[in-house]
Amino acid sequence: MSEVTTNKEVSTPKEEPTFNFPTEEVELPSKGLVYPEDSPLASGKIVMKYMTAKEEDIITNQNYIQKGTAINHLLDALIVTPGIKQDDLVTGDKNAILIAARILGYGSNYKFEYLGDTVEVDLSSLENKEIDYSLIEGRTNEFEFTLPHTQTPITFRLLTGKIEKQIDAELKGLAKINKVKSAEMSTRMKHLIASVNGDSDRKAVRQFVDNALLARDAKALRDHIAKIQPDIDIKFDYEDYNGEIVEREIPITSGFFFPDPE
Repeated sequence: MSEVTTNKEVSTPKEEPTFNFPTEEVELPSKGLVYPEDSPLASGKIVMKYMTAKEEDIITNQNYIQKGTAINHLLDALIVTPGIKQDDLVTGDKNAILIAARILGYGSNYKFEYLGDTVEVDLSSLENKEIDYSLIEGRTNEFEFTLPHTQTPITFRLLTGKIEKQIDAELKGLAKINKVKSAEMSTRMKHLIASVNGDSDRKAVRQFVDNALLARDAKALRDHIAKIQPDIDIKFDYEDYNGEIVEREIPITSGFFFPDPE
């Protein structure tokens, strides 16, 4: 009897479908000048992907919302530049990609209520704040400043996502100890100031803020930081009850990522 051979169909695993989500290159207000030369951010640009239903899950996650971390998780999910998280960005650059995320996700038209009036803003028309870029071109997030009233030389840093987290964590810890007393201003200074009289020891910086930093010097430092900090200008013109046009800051409400249907 001859051998009978049957041809059996061999099943091969199906390949998982791949999706190439569209991306956009977003220009950073800092132009990359505050990042090291070997950082991808030194190019002054960052690549983001468009929002999907998966990212909507992030911004509706109640655990993230209660912790106040939903936006941070969202931005981390949208950034596709290798090795970069929102923690690495100075605040102004982070604000820029937040605006970009909204535009890429739901369009540039943002409608919100302000003092009983309905206001519409075209987010794509927002421009970067005007600053003197020659003051921040050292490829490092540390800058020199002399406190004007005590003539104390210090160095300071611009806020980043990482520093903001450290400040928030310290403030929450302090609130558990004393729910009445607020230490937000001094805590921020302790994290912004990098050195005093050339001494970068963190204990020395904290002691200086608590015992020797004059209020008027602290204000002068805040004013100086505001002048050199790269950012996107999120102001809009509003006509007040006197009929005068005044500038107000665009509120980032719940409707920012969940616009009303057209």
